[in-house]
Amino acid sequence: RAAGLVDIHELDTTIVVDLIYAKPLNFMGRTLYHGVNKAFMQPELAKKVAEAQKILKKKRLDLNLVIYDAARPISIQREMWASVEGTDMEDFVANPNRGAGMHNLGTAVDVTLLDCTGHPIPMGSEYDCFADHSRVNIEEQLLDEGIITKRELENRLLLRRVMEESGWLPIKEEWWHFDHMPKKYAVENFKLI
Repeated sequence: RAAGLVDIHELDTTIVVDLIYAKPLNFMGRTLYHGVNKAFMQPELAKKVAEAQKILKKKRLDLNLVIYDAARPISIQREMWASVEGTDMEDFVANPNRGAGMHNLGTAVDVTLLDCTGHPIPMGSEYDCFADHSRVNIEEQLLDEGIITKRELENRLLLRRVMEESGWLPIKEEWWHFDHMPKKYAVENFKLI
């Protein structure tokens, strides 16, 4: 809050928040966010997430947005980078030595869709799966090779449509990650967290 960020629940309490890094079941295998259970982001972005939830409900009343990650302190980014540096997972984690990542500016969200029972719908990979089957830019190839199913691709496309209609930009590496603006603009206009 001191950095000007807002909790998404101030705008929409129906959006589920399940911060993966507040629990040990993540790619790091340990809790990174201690005592944090709220999804914080820049105020204008929070409005766009709330808008995405409304768009989703118009398309599919049985589904709900869930936020797995939002604003991320640079100290956590450094820990994440240290765990993947020198591995084939490097392009899935922003290198903090090259400047702020979008999460570190409060200008990105990691989201997926939950069904009416509160379970994530199939997307062809788990969240934070640092492998080719998480990539957006090769989805047709993944489908052709039987790595993801038609249903999983349709679910990804639904998530992207909802997020893009509310002003979010997908990235090529991760089906769950969305930026709200080009990085250059974010770096010039927002402070590092």
